[in-house]
Amino acid sequence: MTLNDPRLSDKSLFPDPVYKEAVLRPLFDGAKSHHVDGFRRIDRAHLVMLVETGIVDRTQAAKIAVALEAIDRDIDPASLIYTGEVEDFFFLIEKELKQRVGADIAGRLHTARSRNDIDHTLFKLGLKARIDALMGKARHLLDTLIDAAEREKATLIVAYTHGQPAQPTTFGHYLSAVIEVLIRDMNRFEEARQIVDLSPMGAAAITTSGFAIDRARVAELLGFSAPLRNSYSCIAAVDYITSTYSAIELMFLHLGRLIQDFQFWTSFEVGQVYVPNALVQISSIMPQKRNPVPIEHMRLLASQTFGRARTVLDVMHNTPFTDMNDSEGETQSMGYEAFVSAARVLDLMASFVSAIRIDSERVAGNIRRSCITITELADSLVRREGLSFREAHEIAATVARAVVAKQGDLPTGGFEPFLAAFEHATGRTPSVDRDQFAEIVSPDYFVRVRSRFGGPAAEPMAAALSSYRDRASVFAQLAADHSTSESRAAHELDRNFKALVGAA
Repeated sequence: MTLNDPRLSDKSLFPDPVYKEAVLRPLFDGAKSHHVDGFRRIDRAHLVMLVETGIVDRTQAAKIAVALEAIDRDIDPASLIYTGEVEDFFFLIEKELKQRVGADIAGRLHTARSRNDIDHTLFKLGLKARIDALMGKARHLLDTLIDAAEREKATLIVAYTHGQPAQPTTFGHYLSAVIEVLIRDMNRFEEARQIVDLSPMGAAAITTSGFAIDRARVAELLGFSAPLRNSYSCIAAVDYITSTYSAIELMFLHLGRLIQDFQFWTSFEVGQVYVPNALVQISSIMPQKRNPVPIEHMRLLASQTFGRARTVLDVMHNTPFTDMNDSEGETQSMGYEAFVSAARVLDLMASFVSAIRIDSERVAGNIRRSCITITELADSLVRREGLSFREAHEIAATVARAVVAKQGDLPTGGFEPFLAAFEHATGRTPSVDRDQFAEIVSPDYFVRVRSRFGGPAAEPMAAALSSYRDRASVFAQLAADHSTSESRAAHELDRNFKALVGAA
């Protein structure tokens, strides 16, 4: 050092006041709001392991256990105000522990661990609980959608492509498509949970420890399925974050498309979905208006959820493959808001889907005006008259144009244009008579003959609904297994920790 080296004259003390307010206080508030229970569980599980491996003497550990219990009893985290006396919540607990048992004994609790592995374990505990809660709501929505699809499996609707009436199908068939996407989204959540469910504890700062720790035991006591193997991965591989928020992002992107259809289908001009009065707000100035505003709130909240999840992913982008603040407290707190808005969407959508009904009169009118059964006329001409599909398609198109031009009805007003178009194209009279024509172009027939795998007819729909219920049962069993595992771990941790307290 030289005489003018700034380190010689630096009399400043940590923390800088601005740093305290801009960084440390928000981090402290986030920890006391979201991670107090995680800190408590980690301290207790690590202490039990240190005793079982002989790293810490049982007598010393008993004093630590009694002090940790006293801290839990004496300190209300919600009432804490950050003063800057300690860096963060972790050091507050360490300070309290030292005051109760002395620095020597208190310091033994931190043997073979680091803030690095503690933090990522905290965040995984927080995410796992939130994933389980959100999956519970997703399962309720899935069950609601399956029940609605069962109820509406024969209820005709107009299916749209490119914003225009395309073909008739059933509301149950439409909801089945939504169900399949939701199932795939829920599968992604289960896969993300498997990544979250691996314990980082024991990685310490980066490379584990020279102490004979038992990482598997800590994982067991904390309710993880196993320790994450590579210690560098424990503190650097934030794919447990990206997988979770990718699953959220995709689920609410996909649900947003359903919401858009509901908005379109409830419009005055389309009107094929009726929303009950309980879910309708009336204008403050226009008494004739029925505003199905839950749809707008679902769209808003789904977009907020998507945006919050995407923001977490963006924060992870181009960060170094190491332990870094970008993935830690502030990002976790921000991400948790995605779970809050996500839960609101799932609750509201389940209620909405169970309440709405199809306005069959409006559907019948829209089918009548749009000639959307005309595809089956072309198909039937191929099967019954032996025409090529292209030739049959041209005949059907001519019929549709004639009916639409007269603003007519295809079953009752389409037969004469059909006879003329068929004879013009083939030079002969069709075998299809008036009654057969009316049946061919009816929406019920259109749906009934589409009995292939995945179609809207009764047989494929019954098979589909059965498969969806089977998958819903799998999700329910997974949830029960997760709950059992968490409860078992909590009981095991509590029993072993209380044994230490009793040994004091």
